[in-house]
Amino acid sequence: MSDTSTAPRRRMHPDERRRELADAAQAIALAEGLDAVTLRAVAARAGVAPGLVAHHTDGMDVLVADTFGAIVAAELDAVRALLEQADAAPSRIGALIDTVLDGTRRDVTLVWVQGWALGARNATLAARVRFEMDAWQQAIAAEIQRGIDRGEFAEVDADAVAWHLLAMVDGLGAHGLVSWRDDPSQARLTRQALAALLGVDPAMLGP
Repeated sequence: MSDTSTAPRRRMHPDERRRELADAAQAIALAEGLDAVTLRAVAARAGVAPGLVAHHTDGMDVLVADTFGAIVAAELDAVRALLEQADAAPSRIGALIDTVLDGTRRDVTLVWVQGWALGARNATLAARVRFEMDAWQQAIAAEIQRGIDRGEFAEVDADAVAWHLLAMVDGLGAHGLVSWRDDPSQARLTRQALAALLGVDPAMLGP
């Protein structure tokens, strides 16, 4: 559909325009899912012609990958900031479990799930998904290693335990999107399983 508006458009610097389009893509992904990020949808959200989106991006595969990366990296930054509010390693890990399983991040969970699915046919997105998963795993492993170094956790393989926790959280998050076994016991059961891996009493990871 052609734009029939007679209102003058403000000319933007290319960097500012790319930021506008990136913001539009992220808003679409969070509201409707990563698969809704299309050239026409981004153009409509930003109020520009589709050709302008094509001109200011490096292709939709890259835009989708960048959209995914920006959203999940922001989530990790938010979780890291939350963990900084506690000092004890068990409390920090407990807070991590609670915040990622409290049901308030399902928009981001959907972006993750669709990132895995769409990445099967989008090599650029797949590479970004792997990068961001590595970032999450490394962040969790660092928290676990911190607890080991402080004597708050047993001498365990921090990398391996981090992978276990990430797999549990990802699986439960995906299950929650369709309300399968979707109940408050998820966080409690996850704490119990993780406590066994860390060699601590589950109560230490309590909310």
